[in-house]
Amino acid sequence: MFGFFKRKTEIEKLEEKYKLLIEQAYKLSHTDREASSLKTVEAEALLAKIEQLSQKRN
Repeated sequence: MFGFFKRKTEIEKLEEKYKLLIEQAYKLSHTDREASSLKTVEAEALLAKIEQLSQKRN
């Protein structure tokens, strides 16, 4: 019930940003292939950071 008081972890914040980048890359893929590729590279770098943080946590 009071989930909105819960603070997001760094990993959760990065996952949201990753999802946003992937969505942007998909939308750009229809019009600007180069920009889409740049967004995808940025998202992949973010995913690597998420995985690194997840491994440290476990």
